[in-house]
Amino acid sequence: MGAQPTACAETSDTGVGRYIGTQDSARRDRAGRGKGLSRAQPRDHLCPPGTLACLTVDVEEYFHAEVFAACLGREQWSQMQRRAAPFVERLADLLQRHESRATFFVLGWMVERMAPLLRYLASQGHEIACHGDAHDHLSRMTPQTLREDLRRARGRIEDALGIRLRGYRAPTFSLTRASAWALDVIIEAGFDYDASIFPIHHDRYGVPDAPVLPFWAVAPSGARILEFPPLALVCGPLRVPVGGGGYLRLLPGAVLRRCVARRVRRSQPAMIYVHPWELDPGQPRLDVGRLSQWRHRVNLGTSEAKLERLLAAFRFDTARNVLDRIRSDGDLPVFELSPGVDPC
Repeated sequence: MGAQPTACAETSDTGVGRYIGTQDSARRDRAGRGKGLSRAQPRDHLCPPGTLACLTVDVEEYFHAEVFAACLGREQWSQMQRRAAPFVERLADLLQRHESRATFFVLGWMVERMAPLLRYLASQGHEIACHGDAHDHLSRMTPQTLREDLRRARGRIEDALGIRLRGYRAPTFSLTRASAWALDVIIEAGFDYDASIFPIHHDRYGVPDAPVLPFWAVAPSGARILEFPPLALVCGPLRVPVGGGGYLRLLPGAVLRRCVARRVRRSQPAMIYVHPWELDPGQPRLDVGRLSQWRHRVNLGTSEAKLERLLAAFRFDTARNVLDRIRSDGDLPVFELSPGVDPC
């Protein structure tokens, strides 16, 4: 049975007044004036020059999650309740409170209703990057459909915000050996870096033998692009994912903080990721199996508190800035993403 569309109720207006004129934002503005900040000015001084911790946000709705792909078609999206915007604004408030910045990987489909908020984020020194347009797993795409998806996404985002997108993340980290062809398409599209390879084993994604620190990813054609993987620990022969998402929800917050601290002590980058819907325990339930429901909803009520404690412990910066720093420090490893079959 397919998912039943929820009434198309909006949780936030699309105007600038609702996004940066709320009571929370007014408090933020008053706090900013006390610190000599202005909403209209990028806050380039907030992150220490050597910050290597990176926070990323995949800007999508709860119904875009891969767990719902089989039961909810794109033609039904317009009938679904849109809930992401207030939680993106909440993330922006957390970041300002803790004097950090983030990279927001934006789905092109989201831009029309969220353009004022995205412009505000860019004005605050956050990075806007690309998450594609239709949130299709790369295993369901071809080189041509990916080219068209990236063209639509870049057009929507860059035209609406007046910026150039430097980074890309495939939906569901779905760049694997089976979809290695996609790396050539991503490079061809003109991105400076990619953040689509998770160096772990998972049933939906992962390249288990990829480096766990940033590296040059070599495509089947021989072209290469800078790759920034999410945080994963090497424990002997095992790769343990701790970089965010469901892992942030499942693991104790102290474990995640220790993992980030370990990288920070070693002057190594650490990327964390989160979705707006992971701060939204009140989101509607869609019609999927018990395991899928559990995977999507487990510990939704804990995400915000864990994230706030993480932001209180470390300063975070954008993926673009962190990569620029480590590139200037020396050579990075090179990894060939050769085509093949993903391990079972």
